[in-house]
Amino acid sequence: MELPLVLEQKFQTLLQRYPIKRSALVPMALYAQDVFGYVNDDLIAEIARRIDLSPLHVNETLAYYSMIRRKPAGKHHVQVCTNVSCMLRGGNQIYDFVRKKLEISHKEVTADGMFSLEEVECIGACTGAPAMQINYDFYENLTQRSTDQLLDALDKGSRPARTQPTSGAVHERHPAEVPVISRLFGVPDSHKLDVYLQHDGYKGLERALKELTPDQVVEEVKKSNLRGRGGAGFPTGMKWSFVPKDPGKTKYILCNADESEPGTCKDRPLMEMAPHQLIEGVVIAGRAVEAHRGYIYIRGEYRYVLEIVDAAIEEAYARGYLGKNILGSGFDFDLTTHTGAGAYECGEESALMESLEGKRGYPRIRPPFPAVVGLYGAPTVINNVETLSAVPSILHRGAEWYSSLGSAKNGGTRLFCISGHVNRPGIYELPMGFNLKRMLEEVAGGISRGRKLKAVIPGGSSCPLLKAEEIDLPMDFDSLAKAGSMLGSGGVVVIDEGTCMVDLARRIMHFYAHESCGWCIPCREGTAWLRKMLDRFHSGGGRREDIALIGELSKNMLGRTFCPLGDAAALPTISIVKKWPHEFEAHLAGNCPYQPAEALTAVFG
Repeated sequence: MELPLVLEQKFQTLLQRYPIKRSALVPMALYAQDVFGYVNDDLIAEIARRIDLSPLHVNETLAYYSMIRRKPAGKHHVQVCTNVSCMLRGGNQIYDFVRKKLEISHKEVTADGMFSLEEVECIGACTGAPAMQINYDFYENLTQRSTDQLLDALDKGSRPARTQPTSGAVHERHPAEVPVISRLFGVPDSHKLDVYLQHDGYKGLERALKELTPDQVVEEVKKSNLRGRGGAGFPTGMKWSFVPKDPGKTKYILCNADESEPGTCKDRPLMEMAPHQLIEGVVIAGRAVEAHRGYIYIRGEYRYVLEIVDAAIEEAYARGYLGKNILGSGFDFDLTTHTGAGAYECGEESALMESLEGKRGYPRIRPPFPAVVGLYGAPTVINNVETLSAVPSILHRGAEWYSSLGSAKNGGTRLFCISGHVNRPGIYELPMGFNLKRMLEEVAGGISRGRKLKAVIPGGSSCPLLKAEEIDLPMDFDSLAKAGSMLGSGGVVVIDEGTCMVDLARRIMHFYAHESCGWCIPCREGTAWLRKMLDRFHSGGGRREDIALIGELSKNMLGRTFCPLGDAAALPTISIVKKWPHEFEAHLAGNCPYQPAEALTAVFG
């Protein structure tokens, strides 16, 4: 099959990035889809030929990823998010409006081929809810009016500018914020190397290379009390120390930028506005464990961000911050990006490695752990974007300084993504241990529409919920664990008194049923049955005995799956049934006593 020159060049570049050809499979398919609109049988055969696999194996792998299309889409592929944060601010009404305006439904194409429509799960724009993607462009804080104007403009041939993440770049900073990793948010051309160098860029790397040994770098990160910002909160320096000290052995640094937890949207602005900060953090991690190769695995929905990071990597190579003999230190490090293609499960570190190796993103059985046997069977450090972005400031300004910004055993600052029913949703950088009640009332401007608070998801949709009377507590890993929940990925979703908790549980379970890889029976069957039960309950067909059964089914998933997705689905559901049983009982009359989340045009203006 003869390919367009631009695609041929891209394929050749991808095949040179990896030690095995199969790793190029998913990126090749996505780039081919960008050119042709979908991946047909001829493209499958061509990709298979180039990576020495059978078309059957390629087909089997690509079927796992939701962004790979096997049928043509419209010129403008409209993807409307209806996950929790968007649902709370009228996302369902936006989807219904688009459906009626375009006169098509889910996964359908207009007769003229101009538009296709898809109702999708979280796209990483939670603080800008309700939001949609059109092709790879984000449009946030939508109303029916702005959505109407957007679709009309596209129909007439124009391309409205995409919106920036709702962060320090667009909202006025609150006095309580401590800009460390977000210090460049809102600075013109902050993604460029020269601007980064004007703001202490690469000074941490210079110290790590010229003043410290690898072991000393690890100790500095340990002393900072930096804990992983991806969810589990494991001490970063300790994680690095698990890597075997064998200078001659191939090792990898893997940045997990597959940000897919509903309620969480911090990695996108970090990569868009401060890509060199991330690159610097990756290279420092490489220095610490004596690794010389790294990959940044970026979720498929962030394709425009991928281009920004790629451009920053090119700048870093050109100026000697990547490649051979970095800063004259004798240390070599190579770095490339890798694109995902729509799979929440790939945020789990072992599934992410499987995906990067060109396979389905199934979790691995552990032990062995990645620090010993990871990517391509080699020792691997895996950290997320926020964690690695904090490392340059630690090395530049010192571990004691960074640790002092937070609470005991929880050093530094945290990007909190506050979405839902607040007056000022946004991404705010606050000290670890900042009080949650104060966060909502002062930083986020209080509950919108003058309503009362009902519940808070403190760290992304996988966390047990807190009731209104439980939120006067510090936001750090240990305090949230003591309160029976988790800090997770920092996605704070705020829910007011007008929200149906049964409907919320139903929507959360829809996400996990959709994203379950299907490998573990308790997760595959449990999420599917819970989704059906919650749908039936919310629509008026519930039975009293279902209330206890929902809780029992959820508990049966806990600790019985290869990865945490089963727990992620069960924990919020258990907490909702336990804390709001009266709302389930109220549904036994046959109708939901609450109105659906209201449209923004009617409520928020």
